[in-house]
Amino acid sequence: MRFRTTPRDVDPETEEISVSGTLPFPGKPDEDGEEETTLIKTVGWISAGLGAVALGLFIGRELRQRYQFNRRTPYDFYAHSGDEQDIDFPLGI
Repeated sequence: MRFRTTPRDVDPETEEISVSGTLPFPGKPDEDGEEETTLIKTVGWISAGLGAVALGLFIGRELRQRYQFNRRTPYDFYAHSGDEQDIDFPLGI
């Protein structure tokens, strides 16, 4: 904040600005538009890449499930046919 020693109506440095007038913003309009389009392009490429990764994961999962389903054996129809857990009953000592 700057304290004035002379009143505003006498000070030659002050300007009359209307309240409803437009505010001056720093920077050129060309640079702002260029920076904005670069940002939009970057966000677009990132979202397209993430979409491609998600689609690849989904398709890969579907193909793997179909492959495993087609390669099943007659023993796969029994309950717990693919479990590889050890069935040990510890004594708890």
